[in-house]
Amino acid sequence: MTISIRCILALAGLVGFICAQNTRPEAGPFNASQIELQPPPAQGVAVRAGRLFDPVSGRNLLNQVILIKGDRIADVGPAERLSIPQGARVIDLSRATVLPGLLDRHVHLIQDAQVNDGRASLTALNYALKDISAGFTTLQDMGSAYSYATVELRDAINKGLVPGPRLQVAGPQINPRGASYYPAPSAAMPFGLNTGYNNWQNTGNVNSPWLARAAVRDRSHYGVDWIKIYETEDYEGGGYPAQGGGAFTPDGKMINVPSLTLEENQAIVDEAHRRGLKVACHAYGGEGLRNCLVAGVDLPIHVIVGVTGAEGLDDETIRLLKQPMADGKPRQVQQTLWDLIGDLETRDLKASGGHTTRFQLTEKSFKRLLAAGIEQVFGSGAYTVGHGMQAFQFGYFVKWGMTPAQALRMATSNAAEGLNFDLGKQVGIVEKGRYADLVAVASDPLTDITEMERVRFVMKGGVVFRNELK
Repeated sequence: MTISIRCILALAGLVGFICAQNTRPEAGPFNASQIELQPPPAQGVAVRAGRLFDPVSGRNLLNQVILIKGDRIADVGPAERLSIPQGARVIDLSRATVLPGLLDRHVHLIQDAQVNDGRASLTALNYALKDISAGFTTLQDMGSAYSYATVELRDAINKGLVPGPRLQVAGPQINPRGASYYPAPSAAMPFGLNTGYNNWQNTGNVNSPWLARAAVRDRSHYGVDWIKIYETEDYEGGGYPAQGGGAFTPDGKMINVPSLTLEENQAIVDEAHRRGLKVACHAYGGEGLRNCLVAGVDLPIHVIVGVTGAEGLDDETIRLLKQPMADGKPRQVQQTLWDLIGDLETRDLKASGGHTTRFQLTEKSFKRLLAAGIEQVFGSGAYTVGHGMQAFQFGYFVKWGMTPAQALRMATSNAAEGLNFDLGKQVGIVEKGRYADLVAVASDPLTDITEMERVRFVMKGGVVFRNELK
């Protein structure tokens, strides 16, 4: 656990300090050989659950038995009703709390450029194993600017070539969003080709609705599940703020330069939906957020300020968020926390003159979304040292007004509901016919939500990845 304390001298007279303190756990090196895979026997597996969290009712069901055959749940119910088949392996979690396998709908398994896709894939696999060891049996990779290697990793896991969590992936993001302006090349060349790396994101050339459609088609042909677009940029005219600064002016106003036009957004969403893909948009607020909501994106991410730039959102943003999707379902929202604490918060404080940070604004908007009854899904934004440590976010969700059951739904049934294809109907709840994805903790997270930071049992598809509750 690291504690980052950031104090910035007050600008007026240097007479005091403005301080912010938040904690964010960071994982050390992960040894994949620590994973102990136990495939289910032919006779099946029976899990005795002292407490079984049910996201539908929001309560614990007591003294349950979960029968597993192959990678699926064959039955689940009270111990007095279900009989354990002869020869089945019995896993005794009668003193523990069992939950559905957790979902993190926003990770970056390949955040930085690697020398080749081989190394990128192996790095991504190590991060994915960290996540599943912490109980996140399903992940959504929200973009890898430099590589399509996440597609290959997803396929390798699905084929059983390597162990790992279930994946849905976006591939390279659409639109060259950046935290500051880019260095100009010495020779004339298309934008994005002067980085020294094969940056798919920066060379997308989505400068019209037709080119935006072509970018979606490319990603569809390369096998992605989702399209990820950037709607807002952190800098404006003249490259302001300076290199390395936060997305704020000195008076604390957030910079949200819209990245794409409404017409480009509409083309992306339409083309993606025609091809069976869903669309997620990185949008802090302002016109970019309005464009992605009007265009009908499936999952807006961050939503830190409103479409008018208002802190704590505004009535117009809530109205747009409450408009049903094309299929009639309510739109979900995702706010990440892990990626907003640490160095980014330090830069935000400096850029905003000590007024605010993206993390502080997220708290305000989170509470407004909760009060408005808008369904939120778990996403961490984890990259590099963040993998395997995402569960600390549950504590913030409860601190900001959720019940523990609501917080757990974010990473189980709520998160499953918005997945693409039919995967959402097979994870997120412990019920007959779904994948046998289970996690367990020693105590009861409905009374102490921080227990989710101490996952001690993990099963994916009937295979035990971790069991420290023997």
